[in-house]
Amino acid sequence: MRQGKVFYKACLAGVITETNDGEYVFQYDKQYVEDHPNDFITFTMPVRNMPYTEKRLFPFFEGLIPEGWLLDIASENWRINKNDRMGLLLACCQDCIGAVSVKPCQSDR
Repeated sequence: MRQGKVFYKACLAGVITETNDGEYVFQYDKQYVEDHPNDFITFTMPVRNMPYTEKRLFPFFEGLIPEGWLLDIASENWRINKNDRMGLLLACCQDCIGAVSVKPCQSDR
């Protein structure tokens, strides 16, 4: 199981998890839900207490992963298979352009 902390601006917004079954779960942080009920990370995932679950990586997070020649460089430098979407998300999206970043949880380092 791999996890990443999802930050919106400087605030911890939630955690994204790739389960051992290959599912993806995004759960907003309880404190974030209380303090920022209208500051969703994407229109398709409004702030709520219930987790979001998908069989594939959520499209919003897919969009954070580099493409083209930049994906080639990232894949080669970190030796991550281009199909390992969670691995690429955790490696490449710690300092994204925009308000959202994803940092690996300590157990993933």
